[in-house]
Parts: sequence; structure tokens; C-alpha cells
Amino acid sequence: MTAALVFLGAMAGAPLRYLTDRAVQSRHDALFPWGTLAANVLGSLVLGGLTGAGTALPPAVSALIGVGFCGALTTYSTFGYETLRLAEDKAYLYAALNVIVSVLASVGAALLGRVAVLAVLG
Repeated sequence: MTAALVFLGAMAGAPLRYLTDRAVQSRHDALFPWGTLAANVLGSLVLGGLTGAGTALPPAVSALIGVGFCGALTTYSTFGYETLRLAEDKAYLYAALNVIVSVLASVGAALLGRVAVLAVLG
């Protein structure tokens, strides 16, 4: 049952990741991977909110949204690939900024999601 929930969540997260990346990247004429950053930050925000909810949510919801949806929405492999591609293209500043901004923004979004849900739940 849990595997099916993860699969269903991923069926929604993966296309949203692709569509987010394309929509955001199409608005920027730059080497910087804005689309991947947006998808990763969004997924971190949602996952942070789930951690804020804690045991208020059943394990099935965590499997569906946390593992399936957020797991497919966020993408460490693409982040790594794009960072290496930037470095190989000698865009060292963009590569360094991608690492710094991605980590800080994603962790910050997770913290924001957690704090927001904790505030709502009281």
C-alpha cells in the first residue's frame, strides 16, 4: 500500500517538476538554472510543512506527499548536473552561486514551511 502511495505522489510531482522548470526557465535568458532552483525550493517548502505537521498527519500522507510528491518534485541529481555543467562551461560564478543559493533557499524554505505549519497548528 505504501509503495502505491509513493508511486501516486510521484506521478503528480514529476510532471509538476518538469512544468515548473520549463515555465520558470523560459522567463530567464541566463545560464543559471532558475527552473531547477524553483522546483527544489517549492518541494522543500512543502516537505518542511509536512515535518511541521508531525504526527498530526497519518503515515500514508507522509508517504504520498513527502516521499512520492516531494521526492519527484525536487531533484538533487539535476542540481548536481547543472552545477557541473556550469563549471565545465567555465561559468564558475554561476556554479558557485547555484550551490550557495540552492542550499540556503531550500533549507530556508523547509524551515519556513515547518514554522508556518507549527504556527497554524498552535
